[in-house]
Formats: sequence, structure tokens, C-alpha cells
Amino acid sequence: MNKPSTTTGIPGELHRRLGVPDAVVIGLGSMIGAGIFAALAPAARSAGSGLLLGLALAAVVAYCNATSSARLAARYPASGGTYVYGRERLGDFWGHLAGWAFVVGKTASCAAMALTVGSYVWPGQAHAVAVAAVVALTAVNYAGVHKSALLTRAIVAVVLAVLAAVVVAAVTSGAADAARLDVGSDATPGGVLQAAGLLFFAFAGYARIATLGEEVRDPARTIPRAVPLALGLTLVVYAAVAVAALTVLGPKGLAQSAAPLSDAVRAAGAGGLAPVVRAGAAVAALGSLLALILGVSRTTLAMARDRHLPRALAAVHPRFKVPHRAELLVGAVVAVAAATADVRGAIGFSSFGVLAYYAVANASAWTLTRDEGRPNRLIPAVGLAGCLALAFALPLSSVVSGAAVLACGATAYGVRRAVAARNP
Repeated sequence: MNKPSTTTGIPGELHRRLGVPDAVVIGLGSMIGAGIFAALAPAARSAGSGLLLGLALAAVVAYCNATSSARLAARYPASGGTYVYGRERLGDFWGHLAGWAFVVGKTASCAAMALTVGSYVWPGQAHAVAVAAVVALTAVNYAGVHKSALLTRAIVAVVLAVLAAVVVAAVTSGAADAARLDVGSDATPGGVLQAAGLLFFAFAGYARIATLGEEVRDPARTIPRAVPLALGLTLVVYAAVAVAALTVLGPKGLAQSAAPLSDAVRAAGAGGLAPVVRAGAAVAALGSLLALILGVSRTTLAMARDRHLPRALAAVHPRFKVPHRAELLVGAVVAVAAATADVRGAIGFSSFGVLAYYAVANASAWTLTRDEGRPNRLIPAVGLAGCLALAFALPLSSVVSGAAVLACGATAYGVRRAVAARNP
């Protein structure tokens, strides 16, 4: 079980085209997305003046998850991420459950990001725009991961420029007041924990680097460097934006805002930037959606190779060298969800699945030996405990629906094994 997996001899092996810069950009594109434009307000409602404490807690859990994922990805550089790690380190069932949690949870994330694009671009036709965005980005991914990385680089550059403008406008304005950063009595441990769970949703994209393990050059070197670098850059950006928004709006103003960064630039006396911020939010959501579809299709590919999903989904396009059937299926499912789903429900449902996925990653990293590149045992232990705590701090509806979906995944695994036993 502890023998490292490689892609040698795998039918339809994907091309290794991505170096450290491309891998970092894909991670940034996954993390610096719509979450930073949307997650601050609900997190402030939960944590109040303890918002920055929630951000710090989310960052600690994300760091542990990122470290565990990076060490595992370097040892098992195949498409699938924690699906592969759980299978190799903990057993077939845990790999299946992780893959199930990722595919279902991140498909909901895709729908949420698509709807975010629609709500910013054309609020009256949000669902139609969302479906069009899914179709367009599925076509980009179909043409090859290298083209996806190039487009993601452009999106990240635009979003970072917009966020930099927000930060500068806020902190240099006369409305900025550092006293609004103080932690008051309204910050409770439960509220901070729930805020961390909400903010963690915006951090979770670093796993996209691991799920692309089969398309990264020299994965043993590239992935351990790219994952913490992408996470660290994202934390710096998030902290700067959160501080800027708090200094001009304060915790209460931020909690009551439907579009916190647009309101922040207005409060700073730079209302002319508001349309730019709205455009940046739409571009950010597109970047997240692009990377999400990419990651879900690769996990689908890995699960199909092992017959946890229909074998036909393991096909790799002879020209573009991408899992084209998996990408088309994921795109179709996301398009249907984007046409019918509610964005709040999609985000809550996704968060539970994502945290379950990383819980398996940390448990898998715990089993690594020193010779296999195991991190300090404290890292996967804190990561596992943190994932479970944040998952069960989510709203009750999210916990119940997420647990029900994981139970369905476990049942599907049991049925498949029973059928296989009867028909060897």
C-alpha cells in the first residue's frame, strides 16, 4: 500500500507541461477568486470585530492542509489529488470517499462561481450568463491545460490589480481609522470559528496544484514549492484587503454590506472605482471557475481509471492530451446546476465536502514515514482537527446535507464492492 504511484505505464498518460510559475498561477487563480469579493461580509457577520482572527485561523488550517497535500503530491504525482493519497495510504474506501467529496463539493463550487459571474455581469440574467461562462471555460480546458494556465495568468493579473487599487484607495483615504481593527466583546469563539470556516472556502484552491500532479514537470520539486508559495501570496493579499475594508467600513459596516469591496471604495471617497471592482469580481469568479472545472475533471479521470466512476471517463484526447470526456461531463453537470441552483446553498454544501476532502489528506500525510518526506506530525494532526472543527461549525443545513452526500458516496462504494464480489 505504501509503494509510490507513478504515471509510468498508465494508458493515456497526460503531458507534463507545467513548471513552478504555472503551478503557482493556477493555485492563485483558484484561491484569489470570487471568495475575497464575497466572503468578507458573511464572515464579519459571524465574527464581528474578530474577523482577522477568523482569517488567521483559516490560514493556519490551510497551511497544514497545504503542507500535507504538497508532501503527498510529491510522492504520488498522478491526477486525482487526495483521492489518490487516501487510496494509497488509508485504503480504497477512504480514497473513494475523498474523491466523492471533492467531485460533488467542487461541482457545487463551480455552480456558485458561475452564478457569481452572472450576478456581476448581468444581474437580471444571472443564470443565463452563468451557463454561458461554464460552456466557454469548458471549451478552454478542452483545448489543453497549457492554454488554461495562460488564461489564468491573465485573470490573476487583472484581479490583483483591482485588489491593489482597493487597498490603496482605502488605507490612504481620510475615512480610514486603525481603531476599527480592534477586537471587541462582540467577537466570540464560536463566531470566529464559523468565520474561519467561511473564509477557508476562499483558501481551498491550492489543492488544484496537487490534482494536476500528472501534468507538472518534476513534481517532487515543483509541487512542494508551488503549494506553499501560492498559499502565502494569497494570505498576504487577503490580509491586506480585509484590513483595508475594516479600516473604512468597520466590522458592522462590513457585515451589512452586500458588495463589501465596492462599498469600501465608496466609503474611501473613490466611488469611480466601484465599476472597476465589479468587473474585477466577475473576472475573479471566471478565474476560479476555470481552475475548478480543471481540478474536478482530473479527479473524475483518476476515479474513472480505478472504476469508481464509468471507465469511459478515463479517456484522454489524442491531440490535446486532456481528459476530454470527463471535462465535457463536468461542464454539462455544472451548467445544469448553474441554471437551477441557489448560490448560498451551493457554497455551504461545497464547504463541508472540501473540508472532508482535506481531512482525508491530513490523515494520509500522518502515515508517511520520514524517508517518504513526512512533515512534522503536528502539521497533519492540527490540519485534521481543524478541518473537522470548521466543518461542524458551518450552518446546520450545510452539515446535514454534506453528511448525507458523504453517506450516499459510502453507500455507492459498498454497492459497487458487493456487485464486484458477485461477478468476479
